[in-house]
Amino acid sequence: MLGACGLATTAQAQTAQDTTTSPAPEDATVQSLDQAIIVTARRREESLQETPVAISAFSADMLAERQISQTQDLEKITPSLQFKPAGQLSGNSAASVVFIRGIGQLDPTAAVDPGVGMYIDEVYVGRSVGGTIEFGDIAGVEVLRGPQGTLFGRNTIGGAILIRTQEPIFGEFSGKGRIRAGEDDLIEGFAALNLPISDNAAARVSGGFRKRDGYVIRAFDGLDLGNDDSFTLNGAFRWEATPNFEISLRGDYTKRDENGAPFVFAGINENAPVPAIVSVGAGCPGATIPFAPLEPGDPRFGAPNVPLIDDARCANDFQAKGKFVNGGTAPVLSTSEVWGVSGTAVWDVSPEVTLKSITAYRSTESRGIRDADNTPFEIITTDVGSESKQFSQELQMQYDSGPVSGIIGLYYFDEDTNERATVPLSFPPTPQVIGSILNGGPGSRDLQFSDLETRSMAAFGELSYEVTDRLELTGGLRYTEDRKTYQGTVFNLFPSTLPDPDPLPTEAIPDGGPLYIYNTPNRKTFSALTGSASAAYEFTDWLNGYVSYARSFKSGGFNTRYNAPPPDFEPVPFDEESVDSYEIGAKMEVGDFRLNMAAFQADYKDIQLVFREGAVPLLFNAGKARIRGFEAEASYHPYGSGLRIDAGASTLDDEILSITPIPGATATVQPGDGLPLTPSFQGNFAISYEFLLNDRMTLTPRFDGSYTSKLQFITGSVPEIEQDGYFVANGSVELGVNDTWKLQAGVINLFDKDYLIQGNASLGTLGYAEKIYARPRNWYVQVSAEF
Repeated sequence: MLGACGLATTAQAQTAQDTTTSPAPEDATVQSLDQAIIVTARRREESLQETPVAISAFSADMLAERQISQTQDLEKITPSLQFKPAGQLSGNSAASVVFIRGIGQLDPTAAVDPGVGMYIDEVYVGRSVGGTIEFGDIAGVEVLRGPQGTLFGRNTIGGAILIRTQEPIFGEFSGKGRIRAGEDDLIEGFAALNLPISDNAAARVSGGFRKRDGYVIRAFDGLDLGNDDSFTLNGAFRWEATPNFEISLRGDYTKRDENGAPFVFAGINENAPVPAIVSVGAGCPGATIPFAPLEPGDPRFGAPNVPLIDDARCANDFQAKGKFVNGGTAPVLSTSEVWGVSGTAVWDVSPEVTLKSITAYRSTESRGIRDADNTPFEIITTDVGSESKQFSQELQMQYDSGPVSGIIGLYYFDEDTNERATVPLSFPPTPQVIGSILNGGPGSRDLQFSDLETRSMAAFGELSYEVTDRLELTGGLRYTEDRKTYQGTVFNLFPSTLPDPDPLPTEAIPDGGPLYIYNTPNRKTFSALTGSASAAYEFTDWLNGYVSYARSFKSGGFNTRYNAPPPDFEPVPFDEESVDSYEIGAKMEVGDFRLNMAAFQADYKDIQLVFREGAVPLLFNAGKARIRGFEAEASYHPYGSGLRIDAGASTLDDEILSITPIPGATATVQPGDGLPLTPSFQGNFAISYEFLLNDRMTLTPRFDGSYTSKLQFITGSVPEIEQDGYFVANGSVELGVNDTWKLQAGVINLFDKDYLIQGNASLGTLGYAEKIYARPRNWYVQVSAEF
């Protein structure tokens, strides 16, 4: 699996070696920092300390030690990163929501591009479901913080996460594996084999699985939510056809079949239209409808609302069942199947010139169903299924000669997505629907059938010039053009139990319910010239500094959700957003101590913000914000000692400067509010010590923790789903034998902290709020071996 064995301090391990360490004497237990960490943030191999980019780099060993087994765990050890599973509007547990330095994207649906670029072996991953990745047979990970407007120009407005798998090694038959068991009936396994084929060819195969019970139980049927049931398989082939020409082929497959995201009740607005109607319809004592949908004289109209009592017929806070009990009754589901293949060819034309081609195809199928109100009522349920196919081709020419180095390239991306969304809800578009609900009948059902196409082309180039032995100047530009096409049908059915019409309506729906969007093609092109510039200076052999500027953008698209027809029955588009970032950084390494720091300001313009037209969330370019921050990462690995200390921290000061009013829509955020998933402080640390028991055995206890300050999950302030500052710790102890066997036992969430990892709300109209707590304290034991 691209998942389950951890990472380390380098994003690119050199031929499967951990580049965070160097050879040590036989009596030394832990190596020092004297070997350079090699990263590829500028699409070429270079030292972390000499690269003028804010990077968190990890190798496989380090992340395994710190219990980082999936991409969402990266937020525990990376400054300014928030990586959340189960997007707010999705019931799929693998629909990732990623923010770096306060910039990302909340909506995981296919109509909206992610705000942080995710790359697997240099291949861009276009869908949020494909971004939740298990760490298995990987070489390393780099998290590039801040806009990457030149070399990773497609939707890297917040930053980029680069994941590299292990390459096959020539002339070596080797392998590794592990098996883990733990609380909640956890059983997990992983294995990898390196297979030599000839002196210049090798293959590598790996696979893994994870099964674990959920930790949120539905009171209705006992179904466990938040369970794990995944399987992964990976393969790679590497052939050095000549000393100057090499071909690599890779494939990955991940399948998940789980019960659904572990949402629970967070709150309800008793006076919102939908809760009021369903409460009256269910016979809730004292419930009335304050906004006059009934004729005067009806006993359910005219009387003032009285506080609703604790009664199962009332849509109020009585429906709260606790942090780990769900009160919903609608079907729930979370499934995904993601696979991809890629081929990379590298030709060293001369000592100065290298040509590179990266060809890839990826497929993503997913479905998520969630009972969004988490109550027995039919307030709102979402069922979203999606099939996406993407093809990409990148061509590069790299040049490195003396003081001049650079890269030029062309990029093409082609993605086609079919998405079906059905939303049973009690939002009352007509008196007919209201009457049905009041008499115990069903509500209505919105259906959305969408065909989405993205065609993206880009040309880019970056040039670095060493003015002196100490000063390097770098500049780059990228021109990107994205063409978005949306063709779909969006309509409403009443009652919600009606089957889907066949064929889909083109003018009217005979059985009731309006048509919102006609099935006609809609196209819009978004283009931008972005770039970056930096100046890096080596003050001493242990201190480097840099200043940089970067501009990036994220293209727009079309809104696909409606419960009222927009003008001319045509979808409402939204435009691109952009960021200009200014940064100053310092990187120092003195003996066994490393400290990297960066301070920045980002001007965020034309932000794609959620407004609501009735109950429906729509994106508009309506915001301008300023984000300032400071980040630091430190490591202390004294040579010849078993001690290892790693730490990181970030501060973010964000402010929404202005909000543009949208006629007919209600803003969910106001000037002065904070951005979502932008905590003012994040900090993490890890400490371990390797004791040498004898010449064959070592014992290593470890402790690590992370702190995150107050966090909000959507734009605007909603106390029901805000998380106060929290600290989470993990602990483990590992026994190593002959550098071959390891026995490890540990505890995740050591102090059993209750904290939120997701939240969503629509209290003004639909009246609901929901949230997800992290899994409580859990233990594991693991046996691993390699040869």
